[in-house]
Amino acid sequence: MLSVDRMRVLHAIAMSGSLSGAAATLHVTNSAVSQQLSKLEREVGQPLVERNGRGVRLTEAAEILVRHTGEILSLVRQAESEVEAHREEVIGHVVLSSVATAARDIVPSALRTLADGFPGLRVELREGEPDVTVSAVDRGDSDLAIVIDWAGAPLSLPEGVQRAALIEDVADIALPVDHPLAYRESLDLDEVLRERWIGWSHGSICSDWLHHMVRARGVEPVIVHAAEEHQTRLALVAAGLGAAVMPRLGVGLPPPGVRLVPVRPALARHVYAFWRSENGRRPAIRATVRALRDAADTYAARHPLTTGPLTQVN
Repeated sequence: MLSVDRMRVLHAIAMSGSLSGAAATLHVTNSAVSQQLSKLEREVGQPLVERNGRGVRLTEAAEILVRHTGEILSLVRQAESEVEAHREEVIGHVVLSSVATAARDIVPSALRTLADGFPGLRVELREGEPDVTVSAVDRGDSDLAIVIDWAGAPLSLPEGVQRAALIEDVADIALPVDHPLAYRESLDLDEVLRERWIGWSHGSICSDWLHHMVRARGVEPVIVHAAEEHQTRLALVAAGLGAAVMPRLGVGLPPPGVRLVPVRPALARHVYAFWRSENGRRPAIRATVRALRDAADTYAARHPLTTGPLTQVN
């Protein structure tokens, strides 16, 4: 009889393209992945992977197994959800993936609420960018994820998911204190389009949005540096090396040498949680979503300037 756990390992190899990628996805060692793969190959009596450069290529037999594994894992998640719903208890293990800014400013409060209210529930936080966490939820490696998308550039989600809005995060323009526009009460977006930008890591959702936003207004963006972490980007601005779009969620107080100036039309991004529809019946998922929404509402009430009216930039 085929082992579902070993088929899950093969599925992770197929999604990541390598044994090491599967190990990272499943949070196990490379050796554990190799052992499970070898056992599965003995069970089916055929090789399942072939070396392909630095990665691996699935054999035809593996492709057949992977197709069925996706369906099997979906059925397993559905069965688990229905069993939990029948018990009507908030128990078990929930894996929550989150972008860094929400993980810093929203998630800790929600986790504290859940730990106090539901001692039989264990929620595990895994920080990650949307391009990683969307796939993790789709595969079933995460139960739900907090992601962001910018107004005018929505994130592509897989079919069969549900979502809950958490907060709308407004962004300011970070300028060096000696910049001619630094002490304005607000800026028109067109005034800063030709700045030298401190952007995000190449290929990230935020980087793609910045390029699209500037180009849509008839200007080719000049990206002089790229960094993902808020404080690194602010340090580069403080050094006089460029300007940056800085979402307010997770930014904290700017360092000396930086001014954060509101911009019109407002640049905003949606922050929301999503999960596979078959998990929606799980009391643990419902309780986690409720705690996240309460934490987001509390954060917004304490930081009234963090959220604001959403104006789409075309």
